[in-house]
Amino acid sequence: MRIHRWYKKKKKNDNQQKDNINPEVDDSLESLIKQMKVSNDFIYFKNDQSPQPIHLYYFMSLVDSEIIHRDILPYLNRESLTSLQKLKQELPIENIEITSDVNKIEQKVLRGSIIIQLDKSSTEVALIRAELNKAREVSLPEVEFSVVGPKESFVESLDTNLNLIRKRLPIPELQIAEYSVGKLSKTRVAVVSIEGITNEENVNTVKQRIQAIEFDTINDSSYIVQLITDNKNSPFPQLIDTERPDRIASVLAEGKVAILVDGAPHGILGPTTFIEFFSAFEDYFLNWITASFFRLIRLFAVIFSILITPIYVAVLTYHYELIPKDLVSILVISRREIPLPPILEAIFLEIAIELLREAGARLPTKVGQTIGIVGGIVIGTASVEAGLTSNVLLIIVALAALASFTTPVYKMGNTIRLIRFPFLIFAHFWGLLGVAICFCFTITHLLKLTSLGRPFLEPIFPPRISDLKDAVIRLPFNFQAKRPIQLQTEDTMRFKQNKAKDKREIDE
Repeated sequence: MRIHRWYKKKKKNDNQQKDNINPEVDDSLESLIKQMKVSNDFIYFKNDQSPQPIHLYYFMSLVDSEIIHRDILPYLNRESLTSLQKLKQELPIENIEITSDVNKIEQKVLRGSIIIQLDKSSTEVALIRAELNKAREVSLPEVEFSVVGPKESFVESLDTNLNLIRKRLPIPELQIAEYSVGKLSKTRVAVVSIEGITNEENVNTVKQRIQAIEFDTINDSSYIVQLITDNKNSPFPQLIDTERPDRIASVLAEGKVAILVDGAPHGILGPTTFIEFFSAFEDYFLNWITASFFRLIRLFAVIFSILITPIYVAVLTYHYELIPKDLVSILVISRREIPLPPILEAIFLEIAIELLREAGARLPTKVGQTIGIVGGIVIGTASVEAGLTSNVLLIIVALAALASFTTPVYKMGNTIRLIRFPFLIFAHFWGLLGVAICFCFTITHLLKLTSLGRPFLEPIFPPRISDLKDAVIRLPFNFQAKRPIQLQTEDTMRFKQNKAKDKREIDE
């Protein structure tokens, strides 16, 4: 049953006016308690042993019983508890709020507070914060694991996640704005930025979009991404989600905005660019030459994963003359007994790979690994021996699948898996021209995309040479004295470059 409003308009009669009682407030508080009593986990306790009867109301499933028995009940028998103000002074608890606002009482009690009422006819109550926090401990990152660097990841508790960021950025300029999103779930959503660095326009854009959300339940940060993203019909993610607090602390210092959702072990970062989806945070823990080399490998792997199978289909269907003479005999032998055209052969293997991925992801970990390895070997060998696919295409599809795994951000990896199929269809109908047409469509779509209103393909388009220092390749840190132009930060300098380059001899 939905608990949202209890205000019921009633006619004022003469007796109520004589008693000088506000019927709306009385009925609202009484109706609220009455409606919550319907739930089996709502507890009502009356302390008759105290000089003045004290009424306690709370949800057993939301409240820590140890706080009740240790910090509240032993102090309720004192004779000095004649008012709520005296109660506030006597109890050894800091967060005690006295209010008669029914909306605030509703919000607090559904978050784990205890209602204390001295007189049932009174509209004023004391709210004691005693929520039960059950959350898993901070553990190793699973999706963005790195060999070097910190080994902490976010958990499902918003307060814990904010603590992980605060201890990395212990500055008063770190600003946190919290909102309640979801008509039913009332999910806590925090917008994090650094005052004096982050562009206020970016912060206000995020805040306005979050406040404008009309949805019943927000169960994860992925809901927020889908609801506030610029282009909701694009397969490309326009905001980065990360489970690493060190990554969020780093990009906040650059001038980005972070969004954290209670109950989600991932944070959201924006505005972002297309190139950032292929930059692992581990790159910043390595030498710049090694990190740049790995980035180039990832970009090459993504292009290879998208284009290699469509090029195979296009060449075998229309462009035999492009095949080298030494390779023609190998392809002829591999396809000699295959009855299917190249497009059906490729789609069959691609779908088989996707089925293995989904089966491995949905099954328990140990079983999923076995299915992925054994299933791939069995299906690949059986399909070649049965004459359904060629061994050359099997190798190409397997390499393409491996190349797609190099994408550091999981959601972008899913996009790479998806857009291979349109390329295959275009290659079948128009050959290499179809691949080029599909490529042009993809680039045009990327040019139109924005992330929180900022260009998605920056620094490639619009071209910004200074931002290339940490894009396709990563230059040394002493070359990154300025923050990215794309973010339009209030403070553009990260550090003084002259001092960073200043080196003294040992004997000076």
